[in-house]
Amino acid sequence: MQDPTARVDEVSISRLIVESFAADFVDSLELDVAIAGAGPSGVTAARLLAKQGLKVAVFERHLHVGGGMWGGGMLLPRIVIQEEAKYLLEEVGVNLKPWKEGVYAADSVETVAKCTAAAIDAGVRIWVGMKVEDVVIRENDRVAGVVINWEAVSIAGLHVDPLALMAKVVIDATGHDSVVCRNVVRKIPGAELVSPNKAVPGERPMWAEKGEAALVPNTIEVYPGLIVTGMAANALSAQPRMGAVFGGMFLSGQRAAELAAELVAKQG
Repeated sequence: MQDPTARVDEVSISRLIVESFAADFVDSLELDVAIAGAGPSGVTAARLLAKQGLKVAVFERHLHVGGGMWGGGMLLPRIVIQEEAKYLLEEVGVNLKPWKEGVYAADSVETVAKCTAAAIDAGVRIWVGMKVEDVVIRENDRVAGVVINWEAVSIAGLHVDPLALMAKVVIDATGHDSVVCRNVVRKIPGAELVSPNKAVPGERPMWAEKGEAALVPNTIEVYPGLIVTGMAANALSAQPRMGAVFGGMFLSGQRAAELAAELVAKQG
């Protein structure tokens, strides 16, 4: 039997990593949909779009996916899911434990793992450690792509120029920070987002029911080529935060996927 270590010398390991990364990354330079943020809404939108045959990549500044789900409620690894969103988790194999009528508990680690695996199985590429720091614009200031850099570069405060990629639609799923929306308002003169505030005021204090109810209606195209989803949608519309209940986040991701698919179809 051949010694397996004979095939994994240091140079071959490095070559495989660099070449496989380069091939996949180059293939992600032109997308149907680019998504900033790999939380529940971003990953759900990505999975549903990829299942339709669209080319989708997600850029997550952290070295982990899942957004706020990992820690559950105050580091208790459980999250709450409502009946309306139940099927979105069941179809990726998440086990839900009924608590009372229409309300379920889910293991936060299982939820992140299975939702992420299902997105990758559908064809989504998820790039961790990469931060969306700006957008690409074209005629009439339409958002037409994203500008990315390593989050480590940002943390270190290094002056390193980014790279850019094109996308027919961009989805801001960056959570409370609403990074993409804030950059559009800050960097495009006269830009007004489609929201009651025409800016990004941030979310209000916690009111779980009201915040959950607002998520799907607030999931809209807020600027030509830019859709907002998840907590970023509530931050944009000054709606309350919700804590460790996540049904609305998954439903918001589903709505973002519907809107993105429509916009991509219009562009042909």
